[in-house]
Amino acid sequence: MSTNEQQQLQRKQTVLQKSERAAKDMSRRMVCGGLAGCIAKTATNPLERIKMLSQTGEHGLKTDSVMGLYRSIIQNEGVIGLWAGNGANLLRIFPAKAVVFASNDMYQGIFRQLTHTPEHQKLHSAYAFFAGGLAGMSATACTYPLDFARGRISGKLASHARKKEYKGIWTTILLTVRDEGALALYKGVTPTLLGALPYEGIKFGTVGVLEKLFPLPVDVPVDQQQPQTSAAQPLRKMIFGGIGGVMAGLITYPNDTVRRLLQLQGSRGTNVQYAGYFDCVKKTYQAEGIGRFYRGILINIIRMAPNAAVQFGSYELLKQLTAKYF
Repeated sequence: MSTNEQQQLQRKQTVLQKSERAAKDMSRRMVCGGLAGCIAKTATNPLERIKMLSQTGEHGLKTDSVMGLYRSIIQNEGVIGLWAGNGANLLRIFPAKAVVFASNDMYQGIFRQLTHTPEHQKLHSAYAFFAGGLAGMSATACTYPLDFARGRISGKLASHARKKEYKGIWTTILLTVRDEGALALYKGVTPTLLGALPYEGIKFGTVGVLEKLFPLPVDVPVDQQQPQTSAAQPLRKMIFGGIGGVMAGLITYPNDTVRRLLQLQGSRGTNVQYAGYFDCVKKTYQAEGIGRFYRGILINIIRMAPNAAVQFGSYELLKQLTAKYF
């Protein structure tokens, strides 16, 4: 074998090894992201349930107070009612967060190549924003019907006068398809896609900005970090992630309210119908004013900080724990 042939063979082997390592690393990041999302969502689902009932108004109470909704859930559905929709959420959140975290890293890698930014330097905040936004849209496109099912399960409250129609993931999907057709599973997809770009973009972008403002003493890749630096990273990501989650939740909350209202239209026990996104905004504003779009925002702020903090912190910790196995 000639020298040129040997060099070509070595180059091919190097490319194959890099591709194999990249595939393994992507798989690891997806699993870590999915598990981090499941941990965070399960821990904060009671707050999410109260927030969604406040958003949709499908609870039959005269007040939207947090304690009033909490007591009503316990009285009508028991303690388990606080986790209504969590099964659909976990089925959705594992692939969704796996795609979000893994694709965010992938998009950041692409932007690094395009801007010639080395790994040890933080990516510009604008690119971090777009990477997060594209990651959010990618995840939404893959998992929306499960988010729709969760919206219907969590967005309605059972009572003595009204039984709970949507009790499980498959029951909800089958009832929806039977009553409204298969396309009904994509009601509210427009505001969800529109909201995914700024929501995930603001969240990841805020984390990127904070990492640049408060860098670690040794800003190097995880596998090269000193033990004390490595141990500080998950806690740091938890704090930055919590701040990013609150910022994203505040800014995109009105859009989230619109998508929940669109998800519930046409469901059993709901009579309001909308022609689309802008019709929903118009009718909601005309009926109840601007404050209707912010109903439940207080509980959302309380929920978002620990939810995002646990997501980012768990993801970073799981990446560190699994790094030596891949």
